[in-house]
Amino acid sequence: MNSRTSYARPVYIIDGSRTPFLKVRGRPGLFRASDLAVLAGRPLLARQAFRARLLDEVILGCVSSGPDEANIARVVTLRLGCGDKVPAWTVQRNCASGLQAVDSAAQAIASGRAELVLAGGTEAMSHHPVMLNDKMLDWLAGWNQAQGLADRGRQLINLRANHFKLIVALLRGLTDPVVGLSMGQTAEKLAWRFNISRQEMDSFALLSHQHLAQALAADHLQEIEPVYSANGRLYTDDDGLRADSSLEKLAGLRPVFDRPHGLVTAGNSAQVTDGAAWLLLASPEAVEKHHLSLLGRVVDTQWSALDPSQMGLGPVHAMGELMQRNRLLSDDIDYWEINEAFAAQVLACLKVWDDETYLRNELSIDKPFGAIPPDRLNVDGGAISIGHPVGASGARLVLHLMKILQRTGSRRGMASLCIGGGQGGAMLLEAA
Repeated sequence: MNSRTSYARPVYIIDGSRTPFLKVRGRPGLFRASDLAVLAGRPLLARQAFRARLLDEVILGCVSSGPDEANIARVVTLRLGCGDKVPAWTVQRNCASGLQAVDSAAQAIASGRAELVLAGGTEAMSHHPVMLNDKMLDWLAGWNQAQGLADRGRQLINLRANHFKLIVALLRGLTDPVVGLSMGQTAEKLAWRFNISRQEMDSFALLSHQHLAQALAADHLQEIEPVYSANGRLYTDDDGLRADSSLEKLAGLRPVFDRPHGLVTAGNSAQVTDGAAWLLLASPEAVEKHHLSLLGRVVDTQWSALDPSQMGLGPVHAMGELMQRNRLLSDDIDYWEINEAFAAQVLACLKVWDDETYLRNELSIDKPFGAIPPDRLNVDGGAISIGHPVGASGARLVLHLMKILQRTGSRRGMASLCIGGGQGGAMLLEAA
């Protein structure tokens, strides 16, 4: 079943900010998820014409917060100085958690329940836990229940090497428990189904890095707030950019998810990353009361679902219904952001988007909307070069798309993500 939303009164995006997206490099990063959200939120709130205590609520997407971050939205809200009286809640829709936060904020404003909402997402994937397996947990329960040295001695005798096999939560979480496939394996299925070659994937990945390099050189990522770590190191930009990448280097990488014959590599997949992103949303009344400037408005949102093994096609399902409901064609959209979970996944979406048979059979849409122009898609890079902190990416896409519309003097944009578990989310945006 698909859940549809349209907004009864205008919902405006006022401002936004994010941290640099920091690539995970094999050990816990210098920032936890709540730290990242605070670092992105403080400068955003500090430059507003209203006090943070006037927010009606704070909504934050996060897939896996730490043990000291239960209801991470509330933890962050208090650390941001919003006061005791601003309620906060956390949402989780896998890769689209940040988009869900923005949609939830928009619905609250559209319904008249709220006037000012801070919404976004955060994720410290480097801090996702490493857990004990069930055998070790059972052994520890026996150890705690043992009476005296003799009982504990018998427990020690039962301890085996397999008790120490750890569970990496990040890897387990990126595997669908229903169909038994990792997200990378679902991308391999799409590559096979739509005859997408390794060279096509690597070329798409290279373009992502080239676009990000060009965006940085042109200072097009002004939504990034520089952050300092506790050891005094300054981070100003996304640090996963491989400016020296080439097709030759990408071709030399081995497949990760389907060895030895697969096509999906670390180079043509989204980077595992830490980061946070926020947006401030307001009602027309709040805009007038506080004399707020506008980035644009949220027009409509769509959530859709499909076979989990084909989850990468989720953007097509969500965008298709959104376009049909709003009577739009591809030419009506000035810029597109489709999250680059995998190059194969985005390329599959582009093929299906213009496939009359697929749209008719899967979405009951009679005619394709027209191809998405490559020069209007992810023009400043995507998750392959920028990174994909799963709780934050949806908010980043919306924020950056609004910045693109503002920068180019364009009117309309579409932001979309595939979602692990077989879902898709899309948001239609208009510039102020």
